[in-house]
Amino acid sequence: MSNDRLNLESGNPVASRPRAKPKTRRKRKAAKGPARFYYKGNRLKQLRAFCYAVKFGSIARAADGLFLSASSVSLQLSALEKELGARLLERTRPRLALTREGQMLYDLARPLVEGVENLDQQFRTLRQGLDAGEVNIAAGASTIQYLLPSLVRDYREHFPEVRLQLSNVTGKDGLALLRSDQVDFAVGSMLDVPHDLSYEPVHWFDPMLILPRDHPLAAKTDIVLEDLSPYGLILPPQRLTTYRLVDLVFQQRKVPYRVAIEVGGWEVIKQYVAMGLGISIVTGICINDTDHERLAVRNMRRYFPQRSYGVVARKGKYLSPQARAFIDLIKPGLFVRGDYYESGHSER
Repeated sequence: MSNDRLNLESGNPVASRPRAKPKTRRKRKAAKGPARFYYKGNRLKQLRAFCYAVKFGSIARAADGLFLSASSVSLQLSALEKELGARLLERTRPRLALTREGQMLYDLARPLVEGVENLDQQFRTLRQGLDAGEVNIAAGASTIQYLLPSLVRDYREHFPEVRLQLSNVTGKDGLALLRSDQVDFAVGSMLDVPHDLSYEPVHWFDPMLILPRDHPLAAKTDIVLEDLSPYGLILPPQRLTTYRLVDLVFQQRKVPYRVAIEVGGWEVIKQYVAMGLGISIVTGICINDTDHERLAVRNMRRYFPQRSYGVVARKGKYLSPQARAFIDLIKPGLFVRGDYYESGHSER
């Protein structure tokens, strides 16, 4: 029985079965699209490692902040760069440096990472509602004196249990409070635009020339910039925006001028002008009806730019319901996107 074989147990012949073909492994079709290199499959971990590396400037310090090993952080960064197909960090000394693509990703990832890390606090704040808590606002003297009083009154009427703290600061001091999260937001004017801040202008004011009512220029209906040269100006300190704008305009038009008195505070400047100690260029925010009784006021918008006043916030900053309610009194809907990618510089 050439085609048969014996059953080893019974001795009976059994027909031989066709030999099965050896199984071959089927080749899996390659998945379409770019290859993925998730380290431990967690994009949030990658982004946290990336943001911490940027924040602390080194992988070792980022690892300490994340309670991980330096090798784990390095692997997560490498996986993120491979996944996105871009170089994000330059491994230079003494600090890591962002590439152009890295800066773009950092602007996107930082609000997300901070939002997740602050989730517990945000949730507790939301549960508390608007019946308690506090709002901290940074603002310059002119903003506190002329712009905020009616807003503060309305806010207190609606939310009497919320504690308001107004910090009278300008320039770099206001920016420092914003960046250290000591205030929720700032209200004021801006000129420059730091990349980490967002600014939404709300009010615009014209520049005004103020003179004593018996001043020779008060009789002129059309005052040109050259008319101001013979008279000493009373201006705020040089570090503030008004002084810098006045100087810039005179320099650009090559018109000589001189500063007689440098002093802070619009009310002080108006008083000195009324006493005949000089003339001044102020922002229209400080002019009220009673000022026209003691001062001659002329609009100088043809020479000097308008000044905007608005709200300044740190990019990615979570605004509590209490802070959001105050901003909505200024103008509803500011920062509703939550993607604070405008920038600004709080000044006088």
